Amino acid sequence: MHPVLRVLSDGRTRTRRDLIAEVLDEEKISDAQRAVLLASGQSSAENRIGWAMSGLTRAAAVTKPERGRFTITDVGKQLLAANPGGVTKSTLRAIPAYNDYEPQRQTASASTATSLRMIEDPELDPTEQIETGIELLRSDVAADLLKRLQDRHPDFFEEAVVKLLLAMGYGGAENRGRRIGGTGDGGVDGVIDQDALGLDQIYIQAKRYAPESTVGREAIQSFVGALAGRGATRGVFITTSRFSTQALDYAQAIPTRIILIDGKQLTSLMIRHSVGVQVAKVYTVVEVDEDFFE
Repeated sequence: MHPVLRVLSDGRTRTRRDLIAEVLDEEKISDAQRAVLLASGQSSAENRIGWAMSGLTRAAAVTKPERGRFTITDVGKQLLAANPGGVTKSTLRAIPAYNDYEPQRQTASASTATSLRMIEDPELDPTEQIETGIELLRSDVAADLLKRLQDRHPDFFEEAVVKLLLAMGYGGAENRGRRIGGTGDGGVDGVIDQDALGLDQIYIQAKRYAPESTVGREAIQSFVGALAGRGATRGVFITTSRFSTQALDYAQAIPTRIILIDGKQLTSLMIRHSVGVQVAKVYTVVEVDEDFFE
């Protein structure tokens, strides 16, 4: 991470390819070292630089002004100046922006969190290493998804959540769901069939907020009022940020069925149902066939 920041410290914006090439040269990585490949065929050195770039981006030390291009931020300049001996993951954990996307904080399971903390343990079983690596990759993709959703127009976000619910199996036999947001939407951004015949419908509220923002009780109350105006008893409120404790308690206490989905749950569902993501690589793990030797 330190070499990445040093290369970017001149303030210039670089493509991913140019940045990797300059970091390799900056660190005087030999041809023999550059030729070391992972099982996937990717250069090990380039893979490590890629992870460094990812961590720095999540910490807001590096930003992407446009797709595939990187530049240093004021946070990155301060990080470089304050850590002349090197930048580690522990250094990044002191930055609030990084903690918002830290894999351990995105994982509800305590056992999975423990597994993630073991990533640097040389005694890890190979299967555990694979599973832990997959969790880290998913966490990085989730952070990127959330950032992209926050950066796009609200209309795009509303369309995205409708597509997600359709991918989850809602929409009935005809796969019916549509965005209805805009001026005069009555506080509802989308509607989707719950059953095969469209006898019951679910209304959607989609709010694209910054990560540090919190959706309060008032917003949920307003949504409940909008549902009542349509004679509806079910709704889904989806946000890119998080809900306050008061909002969560209110949604649990009222007779109207309201499901609240925050940013972390949203990206998890998008990955699970392949919305906004695609398969990059498939790895096959083999074991000895015991029946063959009997």
